[in-house]
Amino acid sequence: MARSMVVGACAVAVLALAGCGGGEKGDAAGADPSAPATTLAPLPAVRPADVKPLVGRWVGTAEDYFQFAADGGGVWVRGGQKLWSGSAIPEGGGKFRFSWRGGDPRTASYWGVSLENANTLVFAGTNQKYKKVVSKRGAKKGNG
Repeated sequence: MARSMVVGACAVAVLALAGCGGGEKGDAAGADPSAPATTLAPLPAVRPADVKPLVGRWVGTAEDYFQFAADGGGVWVRGGQKLWSGSAIPEGGGKFRFSWRGGDPRTASYWGVSLENANTLVFAGTNQKYKKVVSKRGAKKGNG
């Protein structure tokens, strides 16, 4: 239950942060002028070979999951609600950072995942582990 609360709190924080920054120029009228502007680099090209170990569905203990495609595209879903969607950007060494609002944050070390092994990934935002779901596609059917 405590782990579920932590993931829930993280999800709330993610959704709250989604409303911060990156808005229209007029939205910044009341903003603190000394606050640094958030700039995102363009998304780098992602080669399927670089994200191959990440492809598939990864299920957490808090009824949430990450799912990644061969092009690096991914989603984080909990309770049917999409908490994040974007691209997984390979950093090397089994680490991947997540795109944010169509750009590459480059330095958001908490916003991504790392592979602990072929069947376990760790989301840096909560340090929660996710297990890879074995696809049933291509599984042989019995003769019975």
